[in-house]
Amino acid sequence: MSPIISVSNLSKIYGSGFKALNNINLDIAKGEIFALLGPNGAGKTTLISIICGIANPTHGKISVNGHDIIKDYRAARSMIGLVPQELHTDAFESVWATVSFSRGLFGKPKNPAHIEKVLKDLSLWDKKDSKIVTLSGGMKRRVMIAKALSHEPQVLFLDEPTAGVDVELRKGMWEVVRALQASGVTIILTTHYIEEAEEMADRIGVINKGEIILIENKSTLMQKLGKKHLTLQLPSKLDAIPPDLAAYNLELSGDGRTLIYDYDTKGDRTGITSLLNDLRTAGIRISDLDTTQSSLEDIFVSLVRAP
Repeated sequence: MSPIISVSNLSKIYGSGFKALNNINLDIAKGEIFALLGPNGAGKTTLISIICGIANPTHGKISVNGHDIIKDYRAARSMIGLVPQELHTDAFESVWATVSFSRGLFGKPKNPAHIEKVLKDLSLWDKKDSKIVTLSGGMKRRVMIAKALSHEPQVLFLDEPTAGVDVELRKGMWEVVRALQASGVTIILTTHYIEEAEEMADRIGVINKGEIILIENKSTLMQKLGKKHLTLQLPSKLDAIPPDLAAYNLELSGDGRTLIYDYDTKGDRTGITSLLNDLRTAGIRISDLDTTQSSLEDIFVSLVRAP
């Protein structure tokens, strides 16, 4: 199946000579949720802005469902909905009016039934006559999503959609995103809430200093780059790790009462059995143990800090 978004050899160089994007290649499949992660200034918003037609590329080619964003920009842009980081809307318009206006900007005929459905799906129906200025920050964010969905796009970009939103409202937005995906909408998400990407995404892309450094299925990424940590609690203080245990690369806590053993998620558990046997041989007793696995945040930090 052809990707719904295809980015080939994309670069963006500003007049100052600053290279915001460097030879980006990216395909996004129809109906997936793709999370684009990266530190501030990595190029996430620049990439989205170019795909959405807000900024111009210096080099490269982008197509949306086969439509070139330069040569066939009207068709390409009509397929895209964008929820930007900032809240841009007329504060004194009603929710119904501002969402309906956004639909008209794309040359779409009036469709009150669709606007009603969007507002109900986003729990905004009881706010349809409210002025934007009277809404909470979370509700304003929902209005921005409604505006982006007003013209029935096939692709939705969510640029930091839950920034400044409380936990309850954030989880509600996750449910909205899942429902959109179930209806066939392709979603590209940027976020600094790593748990959001871990919860929602099918695939993860990591961008740093204007370059894509990794694209991987989330589950595969967790398996390949994740680590498991075995924490061993000691009943008495250990002054130093015996030389016979050096092969395990154990870490001893500052108080001498905890040993930490890191191992690959794809490795088997026989290493743990051997470690416990060797600890017993060395006369080191264990009072308790616990196993945890690296989160996507741990993996992300290790990737962007890599030389």
